[in-house]
Amino acid sequence: MTPDSALVLSLARLAAQAAAAKTDEPTVLLDVGDVLAITNYFVITGGRNARQVRTVAEDVEAQVGADGGPRPLRVEGLDSLRWVLLDYGDFVVHVLLDEARAYYELERLWSDVPRIEWASVDEAGSAGA
Repeated sequence: MTPDSALVLSLARLAAQAAAAKTDEPTVLLDVGDVLAITNYFVITGGRNARQVRTVAEDVEAQVGADGGPRPLRVEGLDSLRWVLLDYGDFVVHVLLDEARAYYELERLWSDVPRIEWASVDEAGSAGA
């Protein structure tokens, strides 16, 4: 793992941790780099209502930035708050409303890629790692 790839993975884990801190919905980190040329990692999480989806997305952006990470290259979905996508280039954060998450089933779609542990030992008991 190169220093740059270690940093990207660290930021993706931070994004997963920030998301999980704002929702009780499962949060997963997937390594899609070997099968998807446009990014290395997906963080997938959810919210029970539009307000929570916005809060999760905003907090992920704030936490990644506070840790010295980049701002997203683009943010999509803030108008409807059914599926907010934070595109950081090397990783993408998907925050889906529960109904949208059940409909699109991203975890099933990407079930053949490795899941990455993202929770610290303290969080592992309560987080959806």
